[in-house]
Amino acid sequence: MPVSRAVSLAFTFALRELRGGFSGFYVFLACIALGTAAIGGVNAVSKSVTQGIQEEGQVILGGDMRFELIHRTASVEELAFLQSQGDVAVTAGMRSMARLEDQSDQSLVELKAVDDAYPLYGALLTEPALPRDALFSAQDGVFGAAVQPILLDRLGLQVGDSVRLGNATFAIRATIATEPDAVSDGFGFAPRVLVSLDGLQASGLVQPGSLVEYGYKLRTPPGTTAQQLSAIAERANTDFPTAGWSIRDRSRSAPALSANIERFAQFLTLVGLTALVTGGVGVANAVRAYLDGKRNVIATFKCLGAPGEFVSLVYLIQILMIAGIGIVLGLVIASLLPLTAAWALSGVVPLPASGGLYPGALGLATLFALITTLAFAVLPLGRARDIAATALFREQTIDGERRPRLAYLFAAIVLIALLAGLAIETSFDRRIAALFLAGIAFSFGVLRAVSILVQALARRAPRVRSTAMRLAIGNIHRPGALTPSVVLSLGLGLTLLVSLALIDGNLRRQIAGNLPEQAPNFFFVDIQNDVIDDFSTLVTDAAGEDGVLQRVPMLRGRIVELNDQDVATMELPPEGGWVLRGDRGITYSVDVPENSTLVEGEWWPADYAGEPLVSFSAEEAGEVGLKIGDTVTINVLGRNITARIANLRQVQWESLAINFVMVFSPNTFAGAPHAWLATLTVPDAGTRKEADILRAITQAFPTVTSVRVKDAIDLVNRLIGQLATAIRSAAAVALVASVLVLGGALAAGNRARVHDAVVLKMLGATRRTLIGAFSLEYLMLGAATAAFALFAGGVAAWFVIARIMSLPWQLLPGVAVTTLVGALVLTVGLGLAGTWRILGQKAAPVLRNL
Repeated sequence: MPVSRAVSLAFTFALRELRGGFSGFYVFLACIALGTAAIGGVNAVSKSVTQGIQEEGQVILGGDMRFELIHRTASVEELAFLQSQGDVAVTAGMRSMARLEDQSDQSLVELKAVDDAYPLYGALLTEPALPRDALFSAQDGVFGAAVQPILLDRLGLQVGDSVRLGNATFAIRATIATEPDAVSDGFGFAPRVLVSLDGLQASGLVQPGSLVEYGYKLRTPPGTTAQQLSAIAERANTDFPTAGWSIRDRSRSAPALSANIERFAQFLTLVGLTALVTGGVGVANAVRAYLDGKRNVIATFKCLGAPGEFVSLVYLIQILMIAGIGIVLGLVIASLLPLTAAWALSGVVPLPASGGLYPGALGLATLFALITTLAFAVLPLGRARDIAATALFREQTIDGERRPRLAYLFAAIVLIALLAGLAIETSFDRRIAALFLAGIAFSFGVLRAVSILVQALARRAPRVRSTAMRLAIGNIHRPGALTPSVVLSLGLGLTLLVSLALIDGNLRRQIAGNLPEQAPNFFFVDIQNDVIDDFSTLVTDAAGEDGVLQRVPMLRGRIVELNDQDVATMELPPEGGWVLRGDRGITYSVDVPENSTLVEGEWWPADYAGEPLVSFSAEEAGEVGLKIGDTVTINVLGRNITARIANLRQVQWESLAINFVMVFSPNTFAGAPHAWLATLTVPDAGTRKEADILRAITQAFPTVTSVRVKDAIDLVNRLIGQLATAIRSAAAVALVASVLVLGGALAAGNRARVHDAVVLKMLGATRRTLIGAFSLEYLMLGAATAAFALFAGGVAAWFVIARIMSLPWQLLPGVAVTTLVGALVLTVGLGLAGTWRILGQKAAPVLRNL
């Protein structure tokens, strides 16, 4: 028969068989739809946000280009160069303390000063809406400010009241409704306060060495291309090689946000892929059960002369049709997720989502779903192909047939490899994707080994007197038992949730419990050289005898070269790239800093006066490939300084004490203006004493920024909680897929259970005995699966917490109990729900077909 004729005939038979509906394929449909929706939706949301960032790049960045400088303003020549390229708006950002006029309370704020040209793109919206002069200008010697509403709530203020910033008083004239370039400024730990540059100057907050970030936003003439913007950046670096500015254009308006979105999307895509692969087990179970029910039809095909390939083609077409319906349902859901996500996150993060369809994201989800369907359906199809015509005359299941032919095994291996390759190729970080997939493959193997071990233990279990228990143990290890399906379907989803819950719980315990015990009570920033001694005296007196003050000089600098190679041209691993992104805090010291241990090399003498030397954090040096003797060039205050690595230190970052990646020899920055950074630790200090200390310092030194560590820890804890909730919600998709697969596996085993129940009832077993046997079987399977999930999830969480994050780890009893109870409820509940109908089955129709 010609191929076209065979395909047409197979298609006809497939359509006729599907007239009876999708009985047995509902789990199949749900698994495919769920996995497709997860992968397609996550990627569509990611595309929506990244495309929105690109489309709104000018507004988000505040210009076509942005030039950032730390500690200093642009020189006359640098500013003239920028102004020759287009319109320029200047901003200055720093952290400061906003205080009530009576000095009774204060709050950390993110202060941003703007000039008359701000904003070049977009609009600054306030409530009430005021013109710039009315918003910021000095009236009766008092400058104006616009603040985020949360600051009013913290300090009990309202529009029209006044606050003090530094040495000046500012009238709160409006609240900020929309700040167009807020996203590109990065994440802020405190409420935003907008003032004018003149107001900032009047406050006295800007002193030599103050931690101020100046932004020069450039609006180029209309029609300026991306290539022309790159040429401007190249010329800026060429004409001013020691400027030390960080340059971005509208195509990279929020690179950190874009990278984080891509990383989060990768994680959620892998979670969706886990759900899809877990659903693949459900696909295999559904296809096997469906083909088992079609055994007589297949045997009839064989009796009528149909070749095995034709039989496989008929049912392959059916499976692809049903998968297509599931994929379409998943794509519809995925198409709606970008709008839903934008609406849900609008009050939390101002993400510039872009509406519309994203064919690339939806096409990728479709490809994943199709490959998964084929990969898990090909082996049952291979077994069905070899069903003999004699199956019409005797009871036999597909599981009882011999293994599928090598061609089907080879096809399954190729499809699984293709699925893994596609996941790795489309990932943001291929190494993480490869490790994740290897973990899934390992988990499948271990879960299969666990099921074999459980069956072996059941087979060797001593004989018990209870009839129900004997039946339950026998059901676990008998041929065609549900043990492999239950352990495999539920184990992967539970393991994923256990590992995430343990990681989240340990991080929360560390941040909320251990860190506050080790951490200082306060950080103080921007302490000027001329007041450092008076500041130290006041803090020591306010803290009392138990107070411990630690202070170090601090500057900000940006690494521009490693071993005379421009860092912009280097490819570095993601784990070490953060050291080279943006500006880093740096210091100098005569002695090895506290909370650091010298692990390689020697420290410089106290009177050292040779070439500049630097001590580098050992872990970060290894990540970027540095060793003793290498050189690091850093730009500080518009000057490039090259230092040689003299030693490596092990830094205890988790102590939250003062630590730096780079510590320089004192002669490196001789004469350079800088401020001081200090910490204060007061053991057993209560909230009232901390408030008294903070009030005394802000009153005496209004230009010093004080950060209460407990407030920062609480904020980080809340952020981790929100992130963990989002991750666990996404990971629940994998558990839902596991539950669907478990339900499908139990339903697929009902046919054999009908025979067992009828025979046992004929031999005198009561319904109570059968219910007890089934309940005990599901209890033992659920307990075994929960034990594996706790072990595997615990190992994964331990590796992340102890090995990657270098934090103490412990098994949390609450997670263990929840996992055990959840596994038992799911297995017993779904198992009894499926077998209840079996117990009422009439004996005659079943016995007639044995």
